[in-house]
Amino acid sequence: MWREDDFEQYAKFCADPEIMRFLGGKTFNLTESWRHMAYLIGHWQLQGYGHWAIEEKSSGRLLGRLGFLNPAGWPGFELGWMLGKEFWGHGYATEGARCALDYAFTELDKDHVISCIHRDNAPSIRVAERLGEKLEGEGELLGIEVLIYGVDRPFV
Repeated sequence: MWREDDFEQYAKFCADPEIMRFLGGKTFNLTESWRHMAYLIGHWQLQGYGHWAIEEKSSGRLLGRLGFLNPAGWPGFELGWMLGKEFWGHGYATEGARCALDYAFTELDKDHVISCIHRDNAPSIRVAERLGEKLEGEGELLGIEVLIYGVDRPFV
């Protein structure tokens, strides 16, 4: 779960144009970063699920966030992720998303999970495809055109 001492690192991520280019396209100042972190925590309170703070086991250092969103107006139950640049390309998003997807199907009893991805975000598209997600269509999310990938719960 999120801790107040995650904020400094989270604010650095949110202020980085390269990290934020596919997550709304604009950086956040300190106040906006605080409000966004509070939104993520509040999602847990209102929905019973949300984005986890992802941390390095050995140091407790914040690597990013990963988990589920489905607030009012959202296109569906979404699995999403965001990592600090220094953690890109190490498989953290894929590993975490696989665990989260399993959690969605087994613990949250979801039948379908989507991921909304900016069309130019090739690394996130590859993560979605590694999870077995397929392109289901296009949509708009917070004023941004996105591709909607999705996967159904496997039948066993």
